[in-house]
Amino acid sequence: MEIWINPACSKCRSAISLLDAEGADYTVRRYLEDVPSADEIREVLDRLGLEPWDITRTQEADAKELGLKEWARDGGSRDRWIEALAARPKLIQRPIITADDGSALVGRTDEAVRDALSRKQ
Repeated sequence: MEIWINPACSKCRSAISLLDAEGADYTVRRYLEDVPSADEIREVLDRLGLEPWDITRTQEADAKELGLKEWARDGGSRDRWIEALAARPKLIQRPIITADDGSALVGRTDEAVRDALSRKQ
């Protein structure tokens, strides 16, 4: 299990605390320092079953600067969104947990983190 976090994020800290309390075996990826490539973002999106705009923090200053709210949300625009996330990882919703069963989820609630813990290979 891997969790993508921003240490300044309270939701990320909460998820880590819960993982620790449950004795989970996991790896932390500080994705603002260890920036995921466009291919890694594609893989995580496939595991999440989501599109890039679904995991984009559109209220961030970078999003406003890029005008993301105006970008098309369709298959033809998917790569553009992914490239924006790879270039500006602060736009990626957090925390993202890649579960042991090959799936992934956005762990913004205790319930989501517990769901990730319950997903065994």
